Amino acid sequence: MSTQIDLEELTKIEGHATLRLRVDDGRVEHLEIRSLEGSRYFEGILRGRLYSEASEIATRICGICSCAHCLAAHQAIENALGIVPSAQTHELRRLLNLGESIRSHAAHLYFLALPDYLGVPSTLSIALEQRGAVERAIQLMKLGNDMVRLLAGRDIHPVSVTVGGHLKIPTQEQLTGIRERLEQLRPAAVATAELFNSLPYPELHVKLERFSLYSDSEYALIAGSIRSDEHEFEQRDYGKFVSEYHSPEQTANFVVREGHAYMVGALSRLANSKELLSSDAAALLRAGPVPQGLDNPFLINPAQAIELVQNFDDALAILSNLRPEPEPPPEIWVQAGHGIAAVEAPRGVLWHEYELDDTGHILHANIITPTAQNLRAMEESLAALLPEVVHEGKEAVVAAAEKLIRAYDPCLSCAVHFLNVEWL
Repeated sequence: MSTQIDLEELTKIEGHATLRLRVDDGRVEHLEIRSLEGSRYFEGILRGRLYSEASEIATRICGICSCAHCLAAHQAIENALGIVPSAQTHELRRLLNLGESIRSHAAHLYFLALPDYLGVPSTLSIALEQRGAVERAIQLMKLGNDMVRLLAGRDIHPVSVTVGGHLKIPTQEQLTGIRERLEQLRPAAVATAELFNSLPYPELHVKLERFSLYSDSEYALIAGSIRSDEHEFEQRDYGKFVSEYHSPEQTANFVVREGHAYMVGALSRLANSKELLSSDAAALLRAGPVPQGLDNPFLINPAQAIELVQNFDDALAILSNLRPEPEPPPEIWVQAGHGIAAVEAPRGVLWHEYELDDTGHILHANIITPTAQNLRAMEESLAALLPEVVHEGKEAVVAAAEKLIRAYDPCLSCAVHFLNVEWL
């Protein structure tokens, strides 16, 4: 008997997509995730624009990840022009990235993923019974947002970051204020990690190569090489290791490595950089399910929660040493060049690449988002999960599919909205 699923909407994710699914005699015969976002042509919009406009345009790809797009765009342009930012600029950019990660992880964990494990339609349904958890979520998101506003000049689409530096350096008083709030709210990050370590996650094993930024000196978010448990390569060589393809029926690109799916995001970062965690984050990692389930995509949720603690500890370490000094951005010598940069967005590695002519205009642009890289991994994870639940009927299949895809924290607005399951 052939069954067709047509799920019109998958809620609690960023973006819209369709899951097309056909089941014959209890076997999943066809499975395909299709983004329903319209084609956006950002790379085409960037061509012909000045190098200095790359970040302003590219951050409009997404409001959730706009800081990551800003940093990747600036760093790729700097690589094209041979500019090496100062140590102070590096630390201010790490703080900006950490602020975006804190607000994004808290929003995904509490308002998108947690309802799946509490059996409620939304976190707001438990606002009275779990008032502390809801308040914790809002406080964490507000702190991350305030960090972004201070470092970026506004809540989304940064304006303070520029090629080679910052247009407005925060004052010592402003940074001290952020440090005091981080110290005050750090127990909330620890409580979040303990909560997500304790949730019952479905058993699932999917063999995927896990890629992330890696640095010997810090839990890498905006600099470093690209590492998996099998390979390591320089950012400039990404074209030799990953390739994009476009399905005629799709608006999103898919990204593979030698034709195979791979994973980016919090689980990959923990797998590759666990030795660089703070002592408390490492203890929370050991106490939870992640070390025994690095091949289980559902464990992206506790991995993000552990990263919240790491985000706090990294931000506090930066703020303990940073004494901001006036630092005008460097003078730009426009020249032809080719630059590539990768940064860790909350949901994985984000790539920006630009080729400039000798007047500083963009000849070529390429942007590869984390969700585009994870789309094939989501398909393979669903293919591994659904045979275990398909005999339980459509409602169970849809619930399991949504829960798994939400764990990936996809940002389909970046990739090109969510989820329509179509039983074929």
